[in-house]
Amino acid sequence: DVIQSGMENLDSGVGIYAPDAESYTVFADLFDPIIEDYHGGFKKTDKHPPKDFGDVDTLGNLDPASEFIVSTRVRCGRSLDGYPFNPCLTEAQYKEMEEKVSSTLSGLEGELKGTFYPLTGMSKEVQQKLIDDH
Repeated sequence: DVIQSGMENLDSGVGIYAPDAESYTVFADLFDPIIEDYHGGFKKTDKHPPKDFGDVDTLGNLDPASEFIVSTRVRCGRSLDGYPFNPCLTEAQYKEMEEKVSSTLSGLEGELKGTFYPLTGMSKEVQQKLIDDH
């Protein structure tokens, strides 16, 4: 399964895809050298440098008058623990994941509170407004 896309699409950039997190372990002998090459020699044993955003306590409100920042976006690219990766998800799993994310986000308060817009079920008007405003 992990090489199926590459076999069917010879012009594929990588040609190998993990259907779930476990695949990286099960097929480590195949994945590890490809990932290392793709990331310019960054090995599985290498460590990413620590993040340094400076003193986060000194970060102020970037737009205190609410004149410039209209929206922010969080893109969750791929995985929730206990679910396969995107190519292997069923429609029921998508809906279950959306409900979990939506209910979690709806519990946020204060400056973290916002509006969750699902990709399906949104009116064309709301969708266009989000596009125009962003």
